[in-house]
Amino acid sequence: MFKIQTLNNISVRGLDKFQRETYEVASEMQSPDAYMLRSFKMHDVEIPDSVLAIGRAGAGVNNIPVEKMSERGIPVFNAPGANANAVKELVLTGMLLGCRNICQAWDAAKNLEGTDESIAKEVEQIKKNFVGFELPGRTLGVIGLGAIGTAVANAAQTLGMNVVGFDPAITVERAWQLSSSIKSANTVDELLAQSDFVTVHVPLVEGTKDLINASRLTTMNKNAIILNFSRNGIVNDEDVVAALDAGNLYSYICDFPSNLLKNHPRVITLPHLGASTAEAEENCAIMIADQLKDFLENGNIVNSVNFPKVKMPRAGGYRLAIANSNVPNMVGQISSILADNSKNILDLINKSRGDLAYTILDVDQEVSEDILDQIKSIEGVLTVRSL
Repeated sequence: MFKIQTLNNISVRGLDKFQRETYEVASEMQSPDAYMLRSFKMHDVEIPDSVLAIGRAGAGVNNIPVEKMSERGIPVFNAPGANANAVKELVLTGMLLGCRNICQAWDAAKNLEGTDESIAKEVEQIKKNFVGFELPGRTLGVIGLGAIGTAVANAAQTLGMNVVGFDPAITVERAWQLSSSIKSANTVDELLAQSDFVTVHVPLVEGTKDLINASRLTTMNKNAIILNFSRNGIVNDEDVVAALDAGNLYSYICDFPSNLLKNHPRVITLPHLGASTAEAEENCAIMIADQLKDFLENGNIVNSVNFPKVKMPRAGGYRLAIANSNVPNMVGQISSILADNSKNILDLINKSRGDLAYTILDVDQEVSEDILDQIKSIEGVLTVRSL
């Protein structure tokens, strides 16, 4: 019986993936095998030795101590692309809100007073204050061409926009999904210089903190609109407000309200609505549930942020799953122990990612606790499981 502890409310459709005959799922339990969460902050949580995996029903994992989990050989899973449509729709909404001054105009209309006749007259007077511009022919710059960035880029193109993207680490899968007429920028600065709208879709890491800053804002069109539905901190809010106040930027739309931003006349802030749709929550929960099940039952790793993708069909026999430091002769040592104990390897796969590696082996006979202990004693081995 596997035990899954939920640290947030998780979509029932995702939880239904765990068969009740083999899984126990609860928000409180002792010695869970895996955690499943959304935005719960785990950095100050004491994670028991029983935990084998953590599944984040979303894309970002800033709320999870990934480095500490890596040191313990615990994969952290996320759900890239499961919320892509929800975020894409919000980005498109943000562009329309910004270029047509919708929120400012709505606020003005709500504050009209008097008779219907006087309101109608005032409307004709004030509407000139909210003249905007249209999307076709404008250029959208997309920084980060993962699942969300690719979806945004393709959708913007169907609206008649020119699209330029920047992502030096774009995957082959995403490149195939990207419309062939979307142009590529060599640098962030090159993208910013030619864009009327800029949207960021990258994780918040040391290299992306303050990616949009005062220096880069000087290269942009004064009528440009910046959108951040990715992570707070990728855009430097203070620098953006300074640019808005100086008339060097048209508008800023983001998902991260603050005292600095929420009342600024050229800023639209939303309460972190990026993935807040029932469909996105269901998609994320289902994807994470499937990944956790496959890992717990078969040892396979798909969509881990700290371990390589390792997936091997069952070759029969008995399966071992081993996480270890990425050092020479690890597979050789494991194979020698199995051979010394007359265990024949039916199939094997080994992959590495940075300082970590992961190995799946199918062997012809059941492996005893004594053999598992021998493998665990190898310097650099982090976890060993017999499935």
